[in-house]
Amino acid sequence: MAEIIQNEGGGKQKGKRRIKRHSTHIDMTPMVDLACLLLTFFMLTTAFSKAKVMEIILPERTQEDDKNRPQVDDSKVLNLILVDNDKILWYNGLADPTKASLPPLVETDFSADGIRKILLQRNRDLFAKIDGLNNDIITGKIKLPRDSVDARIVNFKRGDKLGPVVLIKAHDNVKYKNVVDIIDEMSITNIASYALVDINHVENKMVSNYFAATSSGAGSNK
Repeated sequence: MAEIIQNEGGGKQKGKRRIKRHSTHIDMTPMVDLACLLLTFFMLTTAFSKAKVMEIILPERTQEDDKNRPQVDDSKVLNLILVDNDKILWYNGLADPTKASLPPLVETDFSADGIRKILLQRNRDLFAKIDGLNNDIITGKIKLPRDSVDARIVNFKRGDKLGPVVLIKAHDNVKYKNVVDIIDEMSITNIASYALVDINHVENKMVSNYFAATSSGAGSNK
């Protein structure tokens, strides 16, 4: 609200007629009341943001499960070690410290020509079956409802005997985003068997030796 105060000239004056000057005064009381009302409204109606987490429920492991655990061929095991800077170190088989030499680590990334290409090459038989089924549905050779297609893909994965067994492990300072991305890659490449496991002390030493060798090699090239 604004209030106009008029300044009346006192008495009669000779000569030119003087123009009356007006001064304005703004009353801020209603604005303060409105600000308080809006502040109270937003405080009462705004929901505080909560941390978004992904809950992973893992089955309980018993001694009986350890006894009945199926034996997996070492050549089928593919180990993926997630490291910082959005990189992945992978190796085949198992890192046995009793052997003369440990398997070499190979560096890759999350690009289409990186870990996805490696997973597709290792899983080409199962992926070819699923890709062929999808092509038959697109071309009209097979007409199946979506539920039947998903069930057939599940049966393909259950009956897969040639695909890799992927072990996903996280090193220090790995982003949560990288774990989500690698699980997405498992779905994209139709990996039937994969698991999130802890990195062991042998693999920690392998990663440390790898970075020490690469840093020394980079330093010698300068």
